[in-house]
Amino acid sequence: MITGDHPATAGRIAADLGITERGGRVLSGRELSVMDDAALADAVRDVNVYARVAPEHKMRIVGALKAQGHTVAMTGDGVNDAPALRAADIGVAMGITGTQVTKEAATMVLADDNFATIVAAVAEGRRIFDNIKKFLRYLLSSNMGEVLTVFFGVVLAGVLGLSGHGESGVVLPLVATQILWINLITDSGPALAMGVDPSVEDVMGRPPRQPTERVIDGAMWRGVIIIGAVMAAVTLATLDIFLPGGLIETSLSTDDLTTARTAAFTTLVFAQLFNTVNSRSETVSAFRHLLVNKWLWGAIALGVVLQVAVVEVPLLQAAFSTASLDAAHWAVSLGMASFVLWADELRKLITRALARKRA
Repeated sequence: MITGDHPATAGRIAADLGITERGGRVLSGRELSVMDDAALADAVRDVNVYARVAPEHKMRIVGALKAQGHTVAMTGDGVNDAPALRAADIGVAMGITGTQVTKEAATMVLADDNFATIVAAVAEGRRIFDNIKKFLRYLLSSNMGEVLTVFFGVVLAGVLGLSGHGESGVVLPLVATQILWINLITDSGPALAMGVDPSVEDVMGRPPRQPTERVIDGAMWRGVIIIGAVMAAVTLATLDIFLPGGLIETSLSTDDLTTARTAAFTTLVFAQLFNTVNSRSETVSAFRHLLVNKWLWGAIALGVVLQVAVVEVPLLQAAFSTASLDAAHWAVSLGMASFVLWADELRKLITRALARKRA
């Protein structure tokens, strides 16, 4: 609290608000005037209340806090607050009682002059930042799954039984139009729906992130690679299950290349749709607040309907090189795709356990 009021008044109000304890030290403007920078740097570590201050004192307090690596937010409504608002990392002016000069100097203006609005704005800012990370986590992991599917599908073509199926040259696990279709239905609706996703964790219950923290950090990259690898593995495993001559030989290994490729294509689409609920948090279970985002579930439902149409409608079969699937194919594709969900749930469980152990 930095105020022009008498130190006794400032100390009593600050104690009532919980800013300082009863009888806590209140530093006056007169004391600030005789302090050098080193003494002020020591004082701001312990003192929470300043009284009878002048505009230059506010500037010095802000400068001392920033010099110690703090991110400083300053509120004010008068003309004499404008320099400190400009000097702070975030200047907050009052929209009703604030002067025009203060509003112009500030970074943020409180339209209702309610300090609780600052808390709501911080929570909203954290939610938006989280949603940006969700969007990136989802797109990167899904695209990683596609890249790894094609790469290992070509490298392991002989093992998977892709060779010798009547196609000359390199036999791909997915054709180009199928990859474009995957990007169309997974990179559009579900990804955009994450931009309006409600928070699935207590965003105000964690400390502020460091200014140097990357949006895409090491933890996100690890998750992206793990989920991408699982996505590729289940897609290629589905292809192998239905394609004769591969590593996995079952009673279902009787399909031609088009049918087996369609099942793998469907598995990858469903895996990416499962990945939408995975990506809503780095550590919180996908089953927490599962149904709060109606837009996301609408996008998932639309993706399922469109995928069924691509597989079963004759006109679309010709365009996307697909074949109709029976109940066994659909069941295997859905079951294999769900491994993406269970693998990420296991990763999150381990991450939470390690975090509790460190705490």
